[in-house]
Amino acid sequence: MAEHWKRYLGNKIAPRLGARVLEVGAGLAETTPWLCQGTHQTWICLEPDTDMCARIASNILTNHLPTFCRAYNGTTDSLCDQGFEFDSILYIDVLEHISDDRAELRRAASLLSMHGEIIILAPAHDFLFSDFDAEIGHFRRYNKKNLEQVCSGVLNIQSLKYLDSVGMLASLANRWLLGQPIPTKRQILFWDNFMVRASKFFDPLLGHAVGKSLLAVLRPMR
Repeated sequence: MAEHWKRYLGNKIAPRLGARVLEVGAGLAETTPWLCQGTHQTWICLEPDTDMCARIASNILTNHLPTFCRAYNGTTDSLCDQGFEFDSILYIDVLEHISDDRAELRRAASLLSMHGEIIILAPAHDFLFSDFDAEIGHFRRYNKKNLEQVCSGVLNIQSLKYLDSVGMLASLANRWLLGQPIPTKRQILFWDNFMVRASKFFDPLLGHAVGKSLLAVLRPMR
């Protein structure tokens, strides 16, 4: 599901990824194939849920994921002091689930190579926070200002862009008019098949100044 959205993300993110990639909170690694370009040395799918991690490992063994992928059960805290170093660290709809996001990004920065980057995709705008956000474990939504505050003193922001300008209209309608807690499958498909396609056209025209998701690229201060 949401193939157009994943392809859109892949086109934005994949060209920036280095040889050694850490995907934090990989879930079932359903987005991973859309981001892999096949040129990586290693890609660690870091997932704290044991069952999900086992399913990732199974998908690697059955070649549903590239052979350079590895499933690792744990968090960034599990990787500290183990000699890991990454060129790219991904948080795809994950950072908003972490209560202490500032500490999390500091741990991630310590795992980066000299010219490494942290790439974050997160839901945007606190005024869009809904019962659905709370139900799925979101602590917050982000805008440019609060993400800059979280990164202050440790990470330099290379790029901050909003994505899915058309989808934001649907979120506003749901937030202020419908109040629907969980989108239906039909609504998700409509968003992916029509709104995401429209956003791909309008986002650059609007200078990526509007959207319901925030895409950030960060580098550590050295």
